[in-house]
Amino acid sequence: MGNILEVKNLTVEYKNTKNQMRTIAVNNVSFNIKDGEIYALAGESGCGKSTLAKAITKLVPIKSGDIFFKGKSIISHTKEEKILYPKQVQMVFQNPYSSLNPKMKIIDILKEPMDINTDYSRLRKRSIIKEVLTDVGLQENILELYPHEFSGGQRQRIAIARALILNPEFIIADEPVSALDASIQAQIINLFKNLKEQRNLTLLFISHDLNVIRYLADRVGVMYFGELVEENDTLSIFSYPRHEYTKTLLNSAPSLKS
Repeated sequence: MGNILEVKNLTVEYKNTKNQMRTIAVNNVSFNIKDGEIYALAGESGCGKSTLAKAITKLVPIKSGDIFFKGKSIISHTKEEKILYPKQVQMVFQNPYSSLNPKMKIIDILKEPMDINTDYSRLRKRSIIKEVLTDVGLQENILELYPHEFSGGQRQRIAIARALILNPEFIIADEPVSALDASIQAQIINLFKNLKEQRNLTLLFISHDLNVIRYLADRVGVMYFGELVEENDTLSIFSYPRHEYTKTLLNSAPSLKS
């Protein structure tokens, strides 16, 4: 099984425009994600997980290092590769209340990525939308409604559908269940697991919830103050943690102490 994503010595820095102070959010991080696996990034809020995800999706600039997708640097992409990359890599954000435009109908939210990235006919777009809705457990009759007319779980299903609409190979899910009720979280987690198999996806799953990670992930990387301090298969991380911070994380989760 080859690597679909390689992050090499990645550093991301933020600058405060008021006082010009610089903060290193991701510091010299390296890891690989294998084709077809679910790789989880664990760690507390503010440790750099989301910044790393945004760097992979080109939402924040990289100070140094590189990111390779299917063997090609995303920094030195050709014009054609820059056009293709958004079709291959998509992101599901944490909060479905803010990630969906409240002024757009669901059909327009789902159609927009195809309007921007493809020349598909109207009928083909409608067919793809119907197929993706089925995959995420929603009905076609929602298309003329607005985001505020749905529950949090339904909104996150819509956000997942939008991420799938271009048939990507790689999905980044950034804390996708933390804003949802506990009763809904398991449904969305199982949806990701099913979609991974149905669509042959590779997932980067970002979470501070170790129970979710243990259930879902094949391998785990642990981040602490912008650095990747430990990485291993999921069973080894939870059974034989090496780094003191990983041990602290595990001990802080009551249901994992047994």
